Amino acid sequence: MKFAQKLVSTAAVLLLPLVAHAGAIDQLHRFLQDTRTLRADFAQAVVARGRKAQESSGTLAISRPGKLRWEIVKPYPQLVVGDGEKIWIHDPELKQVTVRKSGQALGGSPAALLAGKNELERDFVLKEAGEADGLAWVEATPRQADSGFEKVRLGFAGADLRAMELYDNFGQTTHIRFSKLVRNPVLPPDTFRFVPPAGSDVVGE
Repeated sequence: MKFAQKLVSTAAVLLLPLVAHAGAIDQLHRFLQDTRTLRADFAQAVVARGRKAQESSGTLAISRPGKLRWEIVKPYPQLVVGDGEKIWIHDPELKQVTVRKSGQALGGSPAALLAGKNELERDFVLKEAGEADGLAWVEATPRQADSGFEKVRLGFAGADLRAMELYDNFGQTTHIRFSKLVRNPVLPPDTFRFVPPAGSDVVGE
């Protein structure tokens, strides 16, 4: 798998904005207010113009405020861990670890909104996107022109977030579907700890 392709999964978790559709914004706020921890499985497909989808799957864990774990298991392992102060991105195949300050890495991302504070309207323009595939959708446009994304669609079933669709500035669309989502589970403390493996090339902060 090419290095550039592998970075797509990282962009999805760090840059994909999270918002709620018109008429369900209060519901989303309640979801965030009532969710201190979260665990879910995800399936992701990245589609570029005229190319076959790049598919991956893994697990997500969040502890608010500020901690997250996004782990791709198949087909190629990759791990993103946020410990509240730093974001660690580990690519075992390349034996490389990238580290960033948490605030700089998250910004107006889904990780910041799921794992952080409820500041939806500050970062995004929201509009209702109707219903499709049994989900209620919202379309969000980043207020900052340099976000790297044109728009994001979020799909909800009742009180649960089930899907995200990210449209970037390079003609790629990232589809993420969540399953086995559990709110407020007890998560082991080491879920959000990361120590670079011996022999890894560490770059960044």
